[in-house]
Amino acid sequence: MARILISEPHPDLRVLIEAVVRRSGHEPVGQGELTGQDAPAMMILEPASPDGLAAAARLRGRLEDLPIICASIYPPSKESCALAPVAHLIKPFRLRELEAAIVSALAR
Repeated sequence: MARILISEPHPDLRVLIEAVVRRSGHEPVGQGELTGQDAPAMMILEPASPDGLAAAARLRGRLEDLPIICASIYPPSKESCALAPVAHLIKPFRLRELEAAIVSALAR
């Protein structure tokens, strides 16, 4: 079971993403749930959120190989591409697309 950091500013979407993460057999965590040098196995990011984007950049600086999945209503941006995400899903997407991206990212 992997700990997957979810950075989604919309509470109802976060709950849905958490359900997909749990259904995939993993533990969803929020930014405030990581302490000290805790390292998630992966991050799901809404790059339209400035706070989430900044947190992802900090994590990327510390964890070069951290798989990041971007899930956004917007297409990839210069900022999100700089994070080298393993996938970029455009909302609305099918939940099985997110689940497949999670499985693929963790298999790397």
